[in-house]
Amino acid sequence: MYSYSDFDEAFVRSRVAQFSQQVERRLEGALTEDEFRPLRLMNGLYLQLHAYMLRVAIPYGTLNSRQMRQLAHIAQTWDKGYGHFTTRQNIQFNWPKLPDVPAILSALADVEMHAIQTSGNCVRNVTSDHFAGAAADEIEDPRPYAELLRQWSTDHPEFQFLPRKFKIAVTGAPNDRAVIKAHDIGLRVLKNDKGETGFEVIVGGGLGRTPMIGLTVRDFLPVADLLPYIEAILSVYNTLGRRDNKYKARIKITLHETGKDEITRMVEERFAELRPLFGGHDQALLAEIKAAFAPPAYRNAPVEAYEDFRKADPVFRAWADTNLAPHRNDQYAIVTISTKAHGKTPGDATAEQMRVMADLAERYGHDELRISHEQNVVLPHVHKSDLPAIHAVLSQHGLATANVGLISDIIACPGMDYCALATARAIPVAEQIALRFQELDLEHEIGPLKIKISGCINACGHHHVGHIGILGLDRAGVENYQITLGGDGSETAVIGERAGPGFAYDDIVPAIERIVQAYLAHRDGPAETFLQAYRRLGLAPFKAALYPSEGTQDAA
Repeated sequence: MYSYSDFDEAFVRSRVAQFSQQVERRLEGALTEDEFRPLRLMNGLYLQLHAYMLRVAIPYGTLNSRQMRQLAHIAQTWDKGYGHFTTRQNIQFNWPKLPDVPAILSALADVEMHAIQTSGNCVRNVTSDHFAGAAADEIEDPRPYAELLRQWSTDHPEFQFLPRKFKIAVTGAPNDRAVIKAHDIGLRVLKNDKGETGFEVIVGGGLGRTPMIGLTVRDFLPVADLLPYIEAILSVYNTLGRRDNKYKARIKITLHETGKDEITRMVEERFAELRPLFGGHDQALLAEIKAAFAPPAYRNAPVEAYEDFRKADPVFRAWADTNLAPHRNDQYAIVTISTKAHGKTPGDATAEQMRVMADLAERYGHDELRISHEQNVVLPHVHKSDLPAIHAVLSQHGLATANVGLISDIIACPGMDYCALATARAIPVAEQIALRFQELDLEHEIGPLKIKISGCINACGHHHVGHIGILGLDRAGVENYQITLGGDGSETAVIGERAGPGFAYDDIVPAIERIVQAYLAHRDGPAETFLQAYRRLGLAPFKAALYPSEGTQDAA
């Protein structure tokens, strides 16, 4: 993985020193909260419902054991003993005190981490496939390109005050695990007919109050043209993007209002101007970056003991069936550690659990961890012979829940428990759904099913692309939950269809149960997933189950 250069180190340290002075001035009263607000947001510090919240960048979701241990240290020393992993592969600390933030940022800098550009109208943390560099279906590791984009975009003088925040995701596989079509820019690594590596460039995706799936503006962009082309897109957006209405300021609205053809023409024109200015310097840097992402030295050892253990232990086998993914090396597996124990807050990990995961990565995982956009933690390189030992340790620390990809593996935003923008609770709904289906003992029978929950229209829980999406809203001071069905965040991305009127807080879990029971009753055998069944059947049978007496539900 990438290690800081001298420039990176000096840059991050200077930002820590600068913000430390700004915090001191705020505490002294020399800065008002209004004056301090843009300064703290540039450093990932939010003011939430009950306290400040610090959002720490984990570029493309990759970190090592030393960094994970430092996150645990921060959680235990300056917070309430836990952290929250987010859908942008970051971690948030929900309870830091303002006088302690400079010390937290300094501790982050000690392990090559920071909170820069995790907020503000700039290019946010570049995300990627959490299986990058390990997945069996991967064409090429996308993380070097994500790192190149990170370095290019950090403190870029032209793009620090864009019309609105800007999000980029990169995947290196045909199976999209990075939700690239719901980003301002999505990049998919591919090969052309000549075997050359390049990118499909997708622009204008995004969720929020106006959800849209991105459109392809380039079928194949050569690797050498990546930075000038992305800069051309940002440059055109920075010129055209609306600043009169923040709800219409994202590039998806610019693309919709201007038209794909005209936007593409403007981008290509700007690209022709920018391309000669790069002069190959970015490719020299890319070559250096790629060297930092060389595959680990894989261990060659027998795997028969793993196969025997898998057959003999049904608990281990259930975990292996859900929480392991194929690795490009047949002797290895990719391990997803679920942070979704039934009844627990999705995405939360205690300081003790972080240390456990760091220890496992160091001992068994080539010292590498990943944070997924689904709010879980991944050990990307684990020899199969080590899996029983890893499972045993995870079991001792509440981290062995065998539910990855199942109904309790829920994405949920913080909702009204923390967020000042939220209009409804999200975490308790997720907890109750998980507990209900554990009680019914249906989770494994249901099979793959992605539920995503947002506590407001901003859609931080990605509900629009959930197989079942739940959006919490305020209706005359009362929480009301809308349901969407058939959403998909993969390579076949689509926005979910609203089922009908919303449900009260006490009614939302029974409503989800009725949807699932309808699926089980109508599916074409156990092999047909919920999403496949929905695409075959359409909304009608699920709507009939949701609203058995049409018109009795509260209007949404």
